[in-house]
Amino acid sequence: MINNLPLATYFRPKTLAEFIGQEKIISDKSWLYQAIKNDRVPSLIFWGPPGSGKTTLAFIIAKETKAEFVELSATSSGVKDLKVVVERAKESRRLNIKTILFIDEIHRWNKAQQDGLLPHVENGTIILIGATTENPSFAVNGALLSRSKVIVLDAHTPDDLVAIINRAAKELKAKLNTESASLIAKFANGDARKALNILESAVETAEKITPALIKDIINKPNLLYDKSGEEHYNLISALHKSMRGGQADAAVYYLVRMIEAGEDPLYVARRLIRFASEDIGLANNSALMLATATYEACHKIGLPECGVNLAHCVAYLAKSPKSIVAYMGYNRVLAEVRESGNLPVPHHLRNAPTKLMKELGYGDGYKYTPLEDDSQQEYLPEKLKGRKFLY
Repeated sequence: MINNLPLATYFRPKTLAEFIGQEKIISDKSWLYQAIKNDRVPSLIFWGPPGSGKTTLAFIIAKETKAEFVELSATSSGVKDLKVVVERAKESRRLNIKTILFIDEIHRWNKAQQDGLLPHVENGTIILIGATTENPSFAVNGALLSRSKVIVLDAHTPDDLVAIINRAAKELKAKLNTESASLIAKFANGDARKALNILESAVETAEKITPALIKDIINKPNLLYDKSGEEHYNLISALHKSMRGGQADAAVYYLVRMIEAGEDPLYVARRLIRFASEDIGLANNSALMLATATYEACHKIGLPECGVNLAHCVAYLAKSPKSIVAYMGYNRVLAEVRESGNLPVPHHLRNAPTKLMKELGYGDGYKYTPLEDDSQQEYLPEKLKGRKFLY
């Protein structure tokens, strides 16, 4: 720590010129750059992974536009805190001072809390900058989203992180070689905060920073993952599509990514069971049996042992022939049922357990297939006679 501040906070850039990375959104020709320089910044939603500079950019915008900067964390604040900020912003507005309200993890505010922002954003009492790691389309209310401009930040590139690390190391007078800096950048996985935290731990541990020291501090990269967030869906989608495309190597890669990031193996196993019928179906009925057995294996032995069971199943499903006859047939029937409703079952197919039902003709004319030719017997309701759903 420096001056009782974590390294990541102490070395936070204070101007656009100091900011490293995100060139596409802060270059001197970008929309955001021009909006800042012309003091015409509207409400914004910053969407990007951890450590990509969302908080830093919000702080810089406030400083460059001479606005009052107020920060709230959605995990520990609510409507009461917002009211205090709004009253303060109204006072500042009378003095011709703008207020930028930065809400970190805005996706954690519920609909009512987000709705509470709307009137104050609309009347200009506050300029909102919300930060989220989640897709704003799902995480931010539509009304609030329509009144804000979404800015997408990418994870920092390895070169960006090396530049950030070297700048901090130079000021700290730390002995850091190229290999060690590159290793920190690799382990940080696009997160500048994490890179500086690793550097801070290394500086506090030894005078000379070596690759061996970095590896000792970080046993393995902490992969970007949120079990309820977008990356969760990105990876399961990639796994599913790789299996569908017959790419076993890619499928196992995405499987391991999910497991290493802490995914529940039973969740993956359930998706494999679904895949076995949706994408393989009638082309290989054994796929469903293996997928079901894999679920049981995961349930009985858990991780890390069941990882190989999942890899076995994923590779098998990827290499298996595919058929979507059952899947598409189900969807066609589903659409028909929702359209036509409860069509009457033909009388000859109905059960007749009571005398009244027999008198009403239930079961009359039914041909018992093992003993009679039923080639002329109709099984679908009259309105759907001759319809084909499986093809």
